[in-house]
Amino acid sequence: MPSPRETTVVLGHEEAEARFRAARESGRLHHAWLLTGPPGIGKATLAFRLARLLLDATEGAAARRVSAGTHGDLLVIARSFDEKRQRARAEIVLDDVRPLQSFLHHTAAEGGWRVVILDGAEYLNRSAANAVLKLLEEPPERTVIFLVTSAPGALLPTIRSRCRRLALTPLDENTMEQALVSMGYDRQEIDRLLPVSHGAPGRAVYLGQDHDGKAAALAGRWLNGGATQATPEEAERILRQDDGFALLCDLLGEGLIDRGRLRAARDDITGAARAGAAYAALMELRRETERFNLDKAQATLQAAAIVSES
Repeated sequence: MPSPRETTVVLGHEEAEARFRAARESGRLHHAWLLTGPPGIGKATLAFRLARLLLDATEGAAARRVSAGTHGDLLVIARSFDEKRQRARAEIVLDDVRPLQSFLHHTAAEGGWRVVILDGAEYLNRSAANAVLKLLEEPPERTVIFLVTSAPGALLPTIRSRCRRLALTPLDENTMEQALVSMGYDRQEIDRLLPVSHGAPGRAVYLGQDHDGKAAALAGRWLNGGATQATPEEAERILRQDDGFALLCDLLGEGLIDRGRLRAARDDITGAARAGAAYAALMELRRETERFNLDKAQATLQAAAIVSES
């Protein structure tokens, strides 16, 4: 799947793009836009699409510079990569946002707009968030900032209040199918991924890593009462997959959310609360395991124990 930076065609989200275009054509384009919605539905892809529109970089050499990360009027900020742990760092820190100062205090390299994409804005720590807030309070002319987030509630209220929001919704089934076809999935994989991807192409790619369905099968068995028989062999088998632990946690978490909703619908308040507590414990286990690089095999067995008590 091409990265958001490299993607020039956006499937879905026409309404959100139309709102942005209308604001631009009105001559009163707001300086900050908050792109929200579930993970994997194309928020960053749309941010790059809107950046290309502003930079007149939808085709030709300018488009290639955006894709290559060499366009002088586009700055992208995200969590930096931890070489030691081989994954993105837990936070966006002040050093990550320092390039904003030099970028915004020079004139546009190509004489037009300057664009900043802050991908994963929910990961801003306090110092980085305050630096971004200062920029939003005193925005330079002809500058647009796109803040991309799946958790807008994690942002400072003062940051949210200074942004126009574009709330993206999951793609419909036909558009999702087009997206999966364009990404090269065959009919069998499309039929498997379509019902579980919830209108999010990124989620489909993520779940597609479970090529043999072992993680999904194990999560289903544990959620149906088989977690008490979890074995070290099962844990090791899942961990051989790319992102196997994270994928298993996501599948279990989704199952616990569904369990809680079902119990609540039946007025089983105690049972719903138990499922909610299990979900919170599972997500905390995942965060701590990834943050401190803990033993994932042991954490997988802890996840089974949490599910068995839900």
